[in-house]
Amino acid sequence: MSELAVRPPTPATGRRPVQPPSPPRRSRRRDVGIWLRTALVGLGALVMLFPFLWMVATSLTADANLFVTPPQLIPDPIVTDSYRRLLGELPLGRWMVNSVLVAVVSTGLQVFTSAMAAYAFTRFVFRGRDLLFTLYIATMMVPIQVLLVPLFIEMRMLGLVDSYPALILPLIASPFGVFLLRQALLTLPRELEEAAFVDGANHWMVFTRIVLPNAKPALATFAVFAFMASWNSFLWPLVIVSSESMMTLPLGLASLHGRYSTAWNLVMAGSTLSLLPIVAVYLVAQRYVVQGVAQSGLKG
Repeated sequence: MSELAVRPPTPATGRRPVQPPSPPRRSRRRDVGIWLRTALVGLGALVMLFPFLWMVATSLTADANLFVTPPQLIPDPIVTDSYRRLLGELPLGRWMVNSVLVAVVSTGLQVFTSAMAAYAFTRFVFRGRDLLFTLYIATMMVPIQVLLVPLFIEMRMLGLVDSYPALILPLIASPFGVFLLRQALLTLPRELEEAAFVDGANHWMVFTRIVLPNAKPALATFAVFAFMASWNSFLWPLVIVSSESMMTLPLGLASLHGRYSTAWNLVMAGSTLSLLPIVAVYLVAQRYVVQGVAQSGLKG
């Protein structure tokens, strides 16, 4: 009987056999879908930006070329007479100061009062809390036109007609802000608050030092919305303001419309300048706004 020869095992080298490259995962159909969605988003962005481009172009158009056919998207020649007239002949600075003052003060008060109300609705337990919250949120369904006469009578009885308090006071409470901030505070963990209470902190300290810093994204988002609403407010200032020195920017721009003719390049120049504060506020709060939207999407 012959002895079987045993072959020594091949020493392991630690190398894996080379495999051919795997085919790309994205198919051509998926790439076409991505390009199609990108094109649709770009088209939508162009549609949204076109009115603003037209506004800027009209503000730089000469009076003689306002109604030429075909319309000029790029003015020829480009003139800045409208901006010089706004800054030199009209009280644009006064209108801007009034709008900035009203918008900043009312936004700060709205954010503060809404945050306090949201904290109370989420952290305090009392009888009728849910009913009170529901009734307060239901006031969002009441249009501002219904409240104009009662608000005007109230301001007249207080002697506040044609004044800054009359422009600011009706804006300090916001049901939308309470709802938005309440939903944000419900997502915050309470371990830090409980630890602060154990260390002897009161509700005011917890609210200002723990809750507000952790709710910055929601606060910034609401602040942007509140500032835009106050900055663009037209109907209530139209009712309560009677002097030119108290006009806000929307009222001042509306006064540029003539009975028989309107200098549209002048109106568009004022509209272009009115966008600058809103853009500045959004750029300052952009990081928190994006963070708040991302968090709401992840937690939704």
